[in-house]
Amino acid sequence: MGRQLSGMANKAYRSASDIGRRLALAREPLPEDVRAPRPLLLLGELAWLIEPLRRSVRELDIAPSAKPQIVLMLPGFGAHPARLRYMARQIEKAGHKVKRWGQGFNMGATPDILDRIEERLLEIHERYGQKVMLVGWSLGGIYAREIAKRHPDKVTRVITMGTPFSGNPRSNNAWRAYQLVAGHRVDEPPIDCVLCEKPPVETVALWSPRDGVVNPRSACGRAGERDRAIALRCTHMGFVYSREAIETVLRELETI
Repeated sequence: MGRQLSGMANKAYRSASDIGRRLALAREPLPEDVRAPRPLLLLGELAWLIEPLRRSVRELDIAPSAKPQIVLMLPGFGAHPARLRYMARQIEKAGHKVKRWGQGFNMGATPDILDRIEERLLEIHERYGQKVMLVGWSLGGIYAREIAKRHPDKVTRVITMGTPFSGNPRSNNAWRAYQLVAGHRVDEPPIDCVLCEKPPVETVALWSPRDGVVNPRSACGRAGERDRAIALRCTHMGFVYSREAIETVLRELETI
């Protein structure tokens, strides 16, 4: 009984220590030379709460694709693949096949996250016998870029949506929450990667000046960090449901 109580006490201590460590990470100061989107823009992100109402009256004219593609969609930090379902359905209406990443909620980078996504990509590629388009929202775009570096021969193109791959990783309004949940500094991920390094496939960065989460410059990137950058007028949440974002992704699928 004494050993059991001692083990329980040690476990509780480790748990409390981990919580304290995570809280300390979330309280770290923002470097003076780093800028995140203005609070007013962050407030605008609340528009996603009424998205179900807008969706009920929104009509999208989806034309059949002349060359159907296989698409693997990767969710943003804290998001479940279900958050991508609406966009996925619109893409499928055009005749494309959209596949989930198969990892559930995206709770931040882990040492094996890229290996697991890599397995998913290889599985899809083998099943359909053709290259795969990677579409990543926010943090999901970071994964997409890194996976494309590993297997450029199996990826047609990478589309990132509001992905902070350029500049300081703290140039956003989500890094504190990320460090609290993931348990590591946003600029010290447990994976080997160079965020700004462009994959050896065509890479298109969708960004928006109305993004209230990620600094637009971080999502747009510089020349050499991506092939093309396309400016939209949606919020960060809107990348996965706005008419403009959906139509842009559909156009990109037709130009491969």
